[in-house]
Amino acid sequence: MKKKDLLEYLEKNNFRPGKILGQNFLIDDNLLDFIIKATNPQENENILEVGPGFGALTRKLLASKANLTAIEFDHRICEYLRDNVKDDNFTLVEGDAVRVNVAEIYDKNTPFRAIANLPYSISSIFVARMLELENPPADMYFMLQKEMGLRLSAEYNTKDYGALSIRTQCYYDVKILRIVPPQVFHPAPEVESAIVAFYKKENALGYEERQLISKITKMVFSQRRKKMIKPLSSLYPKEDILATFKKLDIREDIRPGALTVTQFIDLARELEKLRLVKS
Repeated sequence: MKKKDLLEYLEKNNFRPGKILGQNFLIDDNLLDFIIKATNPQENENILEVGPGFGALTRKLLASKANLTAIEFDHRICEYLRDNVKDDNFTLVEGDAVRVNVAEIYDKNTPFRAIANLPYSISSIFVARMLELENPPADMYFMLQKEMGLRLSAEYNTKDYGALSIRTQCYYDVKILRIVPPQVFHPAPEVESAIVAFYKKENALGYEERQLISKITKMVFSQRRKKMIKPLSSLYPKEDILATFKKLDIREDIRPGALTVTQFIDLARELEKLRLVKS
């Protein structure tokens, strides 16, 4: 839907985009083409879209003959999509994307991708939900607030680096493909955006190890200014922590932001190994 058509529809239907829902509709056709070129959707592959809005990206994804499932919260937009997007490969799920059980849409044996202009208000929660799946998307391409893209792709020893950075990078290589100005949306947000790609790593962690990393990183980054030993002691015996730090050549006074993703993985594995030996 072009900007002129979108504005006419909004006015005719007295539709005011909801700020609390993060409704900023993508209206730049060149940017939509860039997303399609970057994602390269294929016939019959499974794609999940969240927050399809009035279907600007949806229609271009369906043109590839992919099997597209879209999750939309706003009942007014759902009504529009049911009336205007007629395609046998299109499935609309009306609901809150952070509450919809994606594992019921795609089981653990069904590969799928996620491509979306994510509502910014749910982006961190939704990315975390994807990481918690036994079968996460094979890859993901999201339009995100620029700050969120920087957070997910952050390297250690930077202010943006945190638990979600590590959890994400245990499974994906994260790359910012393009910074996007506010003017490509209606209404224009007050911040810059970014198209962020998530490519599954060859050595991506399995489900149980990802759960373990999640537990450890959430704990230590809840007190990110403190030495790691103290918060870790609520999960493991202190003597096991000290022995593991020594084995991995980690300083006892280290804080969580100074540990790389690989070091977190090694630390989690060694601590869990000691726990299993003692149990």
